Parts: sequence; C-alpha cells; structure tokens
Amino acid sequence: MNPPSVPDRGQAHRLNSEPWYLPLGDEVEVFEAAYAARLPVLLKGPTGCGKTRFVEHMAWRLYRQQDTPRRALETPLMTVACHEDLTATDLVGRFLLSGDETVWVDGPLTRAVRSGAICYLDEVVEARKDTTVVVHALTDHRRLLPIEKTGELLDAHPDFLLVISYNPGYQSVLKDLKPSTRQRFVSLEFDYPDVATEATIIAHESGVDAATAERLALIGQKVRNLREHGFEEGVSTRLLIYTAQLVVGGIAPRRACDVAIARAVTDDPGVQEAVAEIVDVLLP
Repeated sequence: MNPPSVPDRGQAHRLNSEPWYLPLGDEVEVFEAAYAARLPVLLKGPTGCGKTRFVEHMAWRLYRQQDTPRRALETPLMTVACHEDLTATDLVGRFLLSGDETVWVDGPLTRAVRSGAICYLDEVVEARKDTTVVVHALTDHRRLLPIEKTGELLDAHPDFLLVISYNPGYQSVLKDLKPSTRQRFVSLEFDYPDVATEATIIAHESGVDAATAERLALIGQKVRNLREHGFEEGVSTRLLIYTAQLVVGGIAPRRACDVAIARAVTDDPGVQEAVAEIVDVLLP
C-alpha cells in the first residue's frame, strides 16, 4: 500500500542543467572545502542577493563531480522555505493514516539525511525554535538525526550536508540564531554586488541589453543608498532582474521600474517618490 500523500514542506531539485551563478569572491572554494569536510554551512545576506541560486549551483557542481548511477536517480538538493508555522515534525516526518493502518512518512530533512542530499533551510530563523534544535546532532561529529516518534537514531548518509540561511537585516533579538546553533556552522556572508557585476547578472538572467542592465544596476545602487534616509532594505538583485524581464517583454523601462522596484520595495509614498526621482535621472 502506498503511503498517504501530504503537503510537502520541502522542494526537491533534480538540477538537470547547471544553475548559473557568478562568484563574487571565494565562496565557491570555501563551500567545496566545507563539503569535503562535511561541515554545515550558514549563508547570511540580504533578500534576493543570490543565496538560493548559490546553493543550487553548488549542489549541481558537487553532485555532478560524483558521476555514479546512484546520483542519476536521486535529488541532490532539498529546499525548505522556513516560516513561523514550520515545526520539527514538518522537517522530520509524521505518522499518517492510510486506510486501516498508520504509516510513517519522512519529512524533507529525513529524506535528505537518508539519501545523501544537501538540505537547505532557507530563512531558518523564521521557523519555530524547536526546528533549529532538531538539527544540532546533525551538525557536529555525530551526524545523527534522532526520530523520536519512531525511536530511530538515523546516521546521516556520507554525502549529506546541511545548509541554512537568513537575512540579518530582518532579525530582532527574538528572531536570531542562538549561539549554540550559530557556532555549529561555517559562515559565508553575501551582499549585493558592485554595479559592473550586477549589470552582468541582470543582462544574463533577463536577456536585456548591456546598456539597460547597467542603468538598472545603477538604480539599484542609488536606491540602496536611501538606507541613509531611513529606508532599511533597498532593492534586491532579484527585483532588478524582474524589471529587466518586463523591459524585454515590451514594458516601458520607467513603467517597469515603477511596478517592479518602487511599488515592490515599499508602500511609503515618500520612498516611492524618491525611487521615482532616481529612475528619472538614470533612465533616458
């Protein structure tokens, strides 16, 4: 009998082609070294700066290096978007009714531990506190996952790696990693790239011409400078790519900036007006 279907808290990535990623420093080399030693990795950086794409790219690189028949059948990356309702049970698994019997269904973390995938917990501090505690035994020399409901003590597959991320700019004292969790991870810090690099990323991801990509990257830089005037977050590289994709789709550049930048980053009319003024100066 097949186990009952349940909403999957994780997204499996088969990665049939290489996710494009432009390194900004030595993050690829550091991640490869961490993986070789099976050291868990923490990614810190603002929203939309490329953390998820980096993990996808590294999963592709690392698992394609192990070109075996087993790899062709398995998913190398399991991504979980964490939120305030996410519990340890959602990650590990639960018993469910199937017909007249009760069956155990693995959660995304358990599936990754069993199969040797990379498990990526995105924005981990958004999850409930018991969610982070459950990974502690996986992040030291033990590499174990206790499954209390079945009494199983699961040894992690040799290829398993845990990666977590969060945006320090969003966090308060109540939403931060405990030192007991933070100090179990190798930490990589991400930020938005310089104008030339961001323009290259925008052009590659959207197909927009190089001149427009450079103007959008300049707009991004100027909008981020509004932090000095009380606008905390700025605009992500992701939104700049969305803007470029709208332009490629036939939307006028200023209108694309209005809907994908000014109105996307804030509801404050004053900040929207400030963004619009930047766009007026930098776009012909």
